[in-house]
Amino acid sequence: MTIQRTEYLNKLIAWKDKQIIKIVSGIRRCGKSTLLEIYQNWLREHDVEEKQIISINFEDLDYEELTDYKKLYLYLKERLVNGGMTYIFLDEVHHVENFPKVVDSLYIKKGVDIYITGSNAYMLSGEIATLISGRYVQIEMLPLSFREYMESTGSMNDRGIKYAEYLENSSFPYALVLKGRPDEIRDYLEGIYNTIVVKDIVNRKKITDTMMLQSVLRFIFDNIGNPLSTKKIADTMTSAGRKIDAKTVEKYLEALRESYIIYQAKRYNIKGKQYLKTLEKYYVVDIGMRYMLLGSRGTDGGHILENVVYLELLRRGYEVYVGKVGEYEVDFVAGNHKGITYFQVALTVRDKATLERELRPLQSIRDHYPKIILTLDEDPEAQYDGIRRINARDWLLELAD
Repeated sequence: MTIQRTEYLNKLIAWKDKQIIKIVSGIRRCGKSTLLEIYQNWLREHDVEEKQIISINFEDLDYEELTDYKKLYLYLKERLVNGGMTYIFLDEVHHVENFPKVVDSLYIKKGVDIYITGSNAYMLSGEIATLISGRYVQIEMLPLSFREYMESTGSMNDRGIKYAEYLENSSFPYALVLKGRPDEIRDYLEGIYNTIVVKDIVNRKKITDTMMLQSVLRFIFDNIGNPLSTKKIADTMTSAGRKIDAKTVEKYLEALRESYIIYQAKRYNIKGKQYLKTLEKYYVVDIGMRYMLLGSRGTDGGHILENVVYLELLRRGYEVYVGKVGEYEVDFVAGNHKGITYFQVALTVRDKATLERELRPLQSIRDHYPKIILTLDEDPEAQYDGIRRINARDWLLELAD
């Protein structure tokens, strides 16, 4: 089963033949390699000849010799097409030491269009970013959206049932193949989780206390949507008998973010128009993985919905912050080139007191940007002095702007 990932595909098409390096990044198994295959097929359908496409996946042992950057460069250079465009795809390129030297050397040649992928944000840090600074565009990829999941089922009906499936079965594309086999889905997610923890974090960061790293990760998974600080996490772990300092927690969180397994939403003072340095919120890349790690006990449906909305805002190209307005908190301040939209997220607001509580922060904001409350209430859309209340599943199924 191939899901077209249309929004990401259109981004690649928009950058086609432009002299800029295209970097597709995201957590392992979110669909980066498949996206490149879909795009290559699109190129073939649009008059690009086979000899113009060079594709290498560095997780394939067939190409192990090419992880030597000098051999890779010679291999690619020999295959460049004279008098035409050569499309070069380097999948999981961080396996190649000094890969930026290869990419940079190809970049300056005429008739070369370069696409690379990686499962770690660190591949764009430090010297690497300096070497190709200003020469690349990054497309950050996530697992399936709820709309993509619905489309994959062949019907847009039964969205309540499918929303529950989407959360429990996981949003990773291959989980669709395993649908109806919960034990196999669990094994698959455990495999992704263990690879990220061991390969991407423990080995790279040379972390000796793997158990402590996993304890911090479980704590974050268990506290999605709650305001946290490194000190608060360290204090909680220490009081539970696992002594750790805030600096180590910070190191672990950075590694987890770099591997795209968690995301951090910083706080923003709406009235003061400034970013705040404390009490960030964290969200996880996949709720199915959270169920795998924690089980479904004590599930907080409100925070899970909040997590789903946060990831969808990222997919739609927003920068997302947690808003502070006076003594109140706005769940999300989402900004893009068109402006800002404010969001409150709640499972239900049918209770009058709950509705008033959710409206209050939005009513405290004095600007004229859109303000929206998203809930799972199956009620017609309503407005309260310009604040829209929308069913969250309706919103998730909308096409991005």
